[in-house]
Amino acid sequence: MSLRLGYKKSSRSRSKRAGLHFPVGRIHRLLRKGPYASRIGSFAPVYLAAVMEYLTAEILELAGIMARDYGKGKILPRHVLLAVKNDTELDRLLEGVMMEGGGVLPNINPALTTQDDEEEVK
Repeated sequence: MSLRLGYKKSSRSRSKRAGLHFPVGRIHRLLRKGPYASRIGSFAPVYLAAVMEYLTAEILELAGIMARDYGKGKILPRHVLLAVKNDTELDRLLEGVMMEGGGVLPNINPALTTQDDEEEVK
């Protein structure tokens, strides 16, 4: 796409051309500067930006539903953790990730509750 051959340079960003909100140019720069490969194709940052945007939208959608269920107006780290842990695919993807401020899933071991019930019956 040489300018000498008569091709017109596009003034629209690659993010706009791809219909994305994530910055394709910045991702391309970070891929080039990182220790990933000596050569990066022109479609790789577009694809990576699209995947990152999809995952972000999916997590935020589920976290928004969790926040609404708890009667909150904004998404907290707790809502993000509950949304990820309740979705099987996202839980498997983010298996070893520790989320700061998320807490833990509410879970009571059944062995702890059955002993209390048996003592009350006696």
